Amino acid sequence: MITTVRGEPLPFQVEVSDLEALEATTRAFRALDYRCGGGVCFAPLAALGSWTLLLRKGTVPPRLRRRLCRELADLHNLLAWTEFDSGHHESALRSFDVAVELATEAGDHDLLANVRYRRGRLHLHLGAVDAALAEFGQGQIAALRGHSALAQAILSVNQAWAWAMRADESAALRHLGQATEEFATDAETAPWARFFDANDLSAMIGTVRAELAYTVNPIHAVRAIPFLDEAVAAYGPEMGRSRSLTQIMLALGHAIRRDPAEAARVGTEAIDAAQEIQSVRAKGRLRSLEAVVRSGPPSREGRELLARIAEFRAEAWERSAG
Repeated sequence: MITTVRGEPLPFQVEVSDLEALEATTRAFRALDYRCGGGVCFAPLAALGSWTLLLRKGTVPPRLRRRLCRELADLHNLLAWTEFDSGHHESALRSFDVAVELATEAGDHDLLANVRYRRGRLHLHLGAVDAALAEFGQGQIAALRGHSALAQAILSVNQAWAWAMRADESAALRHLGQATEEFATDAETAPWARFFDANDLSAMIGTVRAELAYTVNPIHAVRAIPFLDEAVAAYGPEMGRSRSLTQIMLALGHAIRRDPAEAARVGTEAIDAAQEIQSVRAKGRLRSLEAVVRSGPPSREGRELLARIAEFRAEAWERSAG
């Protein structure tokens, strides 16, 4: 604990009301992130994160110490996620480090599983599959210690995606089946995992199948499309980013099936949706779709989609540079 020059604690005491306000603020920013993307809120979250760490330097009653660490870990976990979503990857990794330290001090295995999951997703975005699998593996251990089957399902389905990116069909399908079984288990749910409902599971099953169609066998596209269609239809305006990213995978499935008209229609809708949110992740997700369209038979729809992707990349770069 940092003290005054006389060795006394800093002159304030953390109260329950401080923790309640911190929890409510994090919850509000998380909803904004889902709806509008991390670019909307990472700057105020960064300022808030720096300021709230001072709470650890005041007088904290022993009964509130773990809860304080948990709330601060949750805030820095969200900050890292929004930094990732905004393309600030190094800052995100540092914020994830802070979240890991705080969650560990709080002894909150469920929250630690959340941090590991999100850090793994950053590595997946960067194509660092080994690093992603390491994070997901650590997250799975934490989820098991936290006794949350839903948290385990989230880690398993993301492991499936990582193995699909590596073109390991057997491992991907094994983890996908494991995730489905864990999701169906009636067990205690970690608070952070409650966002992951049946619709998110459909989106992830479709995503893993689309990835396998891209890396292993086009037949997986046929199995991916119904799951992705279902997920896209169910995402509301409060989940704008998820809808856009899922639509990109759906467009990829149609492109692999050599349906340029449908790939162009869905891909254009995904880009239109991505323009309404502040997230750089759509650019990365579009790479596979672009590659498949370029390698396929020439078509008017394909050329229009490629032009639209190029236009979006330029617009996204201008926004991030500005």
